[in-house]
Order: sequence, then C-alpha cells, then structure tokens
Amino acid sequence: MTPVFDGHNDFLQRLIEDGADALKIWTEGDGTGQIDLPRLQTGGMFGGFFALWVPSDAVDDGIDWKARQENPPYAVPLADPVGTDAGIAHMFRLTSALLALEGTGTLSICRTVDEILAAKDAGRIAAILHMEGAEGIADPAMLHLWHRIGLRSLGPVWSRSNAYGHGVPFEFPASPDTGPGLTAAGKALIAECDRLRILVDLAHLNLKGIEDVARISGAPLVSTHSGAHAISASTRNLTDAQLELIAGTGGLVGLNFAAGFTREDGRRLPFDGFDPYLRHLDHLLEKLGENGVALGSDFDGAQMPNDLAQASDLPRLIDAMRQHGYGDALIEKISWRNWMDVLRRTWER
Repeated sequence: MTPVFDGHNDFLQRLIEDGADALKIWTEGDGTGQIDLPRLQTGGMFGGFFALWVPSDAVDDGIDWKARQENPPYAVPLADPVGTDAGIAHMFRLTSALLALEGTGTLSICRTVDEILAAKDAGRIAAILHMEGAEGIADPAMLHLWHRIGLRSLGPVWSRSNAYGHGVPFEFPASPDTGPGLTAAGKALIAECDRLRILVDLAHLNLKGIEDVARISGAPLVSTHSGAHAISASTRNLTDAQLELIAGTGGLVGLNFAAGFTREDGRRLPFDGFDPYLRHLDHLLEKLGENGVALGSDFDGAQMPNDLAQASDLPRLIDAMRQHGYGDALIEKISWRNWMDVLRRTWER
C-alpha cells in the first residue's frame, strides 16, 4: 500500500463536537465523519496537518447558501471577524484534544521531519499542529508560546478577515484577487514565522496576501489544500500566475479533495470517479513540476466525492493515478515524499 501524508484535516473540530466519547471516536471510529484511526490505517495515511480552526456563526440572511452553492454562480457572504479571546480559547481546546490523542500512544505531535518518519516507522500517526486562521494569536509573544507548544504551520487567515489579513470569499466563478493583502500586523507575523521556521500556509489567502508573503518569507511558498483555478474557477484555487510564483521558490501545493473546488462546474456536489482530481494534478504538475505537488484532503471539513468519501478510500485515488499513467516514483512523491522534502527545507533552513 502506498503511504499518504496529508496537507489538511479538520478532525479536531469534529472531535470536540462529539462529546464524552471523543477518544473512542478516534481509536475505534463511530461511522461518522471522514477520518479516524482505523480509517487512516486502512487508507495508508500515516500523518498530516491537524488544523486548529474557529468556526463562524452562520450568516442569517434568509438565503439557502447550501443550495446556492450546489447551483453556481454563488457569492457567499462571510461572517464577521472572530474575537481574539474567543479564538484563543477555542484553539487551546482543540490543542488539548490533540494532546489527548497523543496520550493514547497512537499519535505523535511532530516538530521535525525526523520525528514524522520515526512516528511512521513506529506505526503512529504523525500530526503537525497547524493553525488555520491566526485568531489564536494576540501578539508576537503568543506566537512564540504556540511554537513552544508545537505549532509548526500557520495560515494567517481562514477566508474571513482578521487582524492579519484578508482571505478569499467563497465565490464561483471568481478571481482570488479580492481586496487588500496583509495588514501591518500580518506582515510582522509572517516575518516572525520566518524567523521561527514556521511554515506559512497560503490556502485561503487572497492574491495580494500571497504576494505579501512572497515578498517577506525566505521559505518555499506552500498552499496546503488548494487546486488549479484554470480547472475550476473557485476563489479558493490558485491562478497560473500564483502557481508560477510558488514554483519559483521551490514550493508546493497540496490538492484539495473538496468536490466544489475541484469540479469544473463549481457545484458543491459529490461526483463519481477521479477525473476532476486528475485534471488538477496534471495542471499542477505542468506548472509546479514533479516535486511541487502533494495532497491536502480537507477531510472532515468539506464535501467529498462518492469514490473518496473517507480516508479508507485513499487506495482508490492511488489506483486512479496509476491507471492515468503516473509511475510509482511520481505517485510516491505526490502521496508523501514531496511533503517531507518541503517541510525539511522549511523547518531546517
């Protein structure tokens, strides 16, 4: 079975919503969601980025936005910014959940590539502590606190605006060139991440924000869970110009599995087979090269297609890549080796 390392999951948010049996949900599974320990093991996924994310209150404007997203065009209004105190409290709760998983002996929170590979060899899930939206950081000193806890990856925004920058709204079809880039505080945050060797995640950032990161950071540019805008014109996907910017730094893009971001028609509905993924992968490989493409599922955070409904289905994706003509060496790069390479070049500069 081909091993898989994943650029993004929202399992921790699902875990804290599921109550007192949360650890049992992890170790045994309960048939809900898209990942748990048994399904990761069945699918060959040995680790990934475990996101800390603060949900927004739903926008109540009388419109059924779920139905609208199933029939583009759509432009979903974003909720108001989340307060820092609420963001910090929620993210510490999520981090406590991840520490509880580590306490079962089935998972290791990893701070280096060598620790990831050691966990892989020992049969434990290798988890990177990742912050999706910097609402959990009040000031630079708090970034250092998070780093000591184990934070090694940070996306400044999750679509909605915050003190650090502006994300892309959920729109289709539309350009990611929406609004201003990073704030002064955001630019300082990126510079401090660069000094601490914390990976900066471009997913959810708008065009000008990504350009700001490129001017500040000396690390490879990375988007943990995105796709190709040329294939699916969602604001969450990257234009060819953005892909070329990433390629110029030896960076990487993890392919988002979310149906609505990969379908050419932008409909947030499941699909059969793997053709949309293969179109995105072909395009990303053309623009980024064989060392610049990886996987970033968004499991437990997005609508998945019918044939990749959960982590245990990952061998089907690997088989589809093989049938598409990808050789074993390229498949291994996409499925896990490219992540190890870019993480080493980011964390060990």
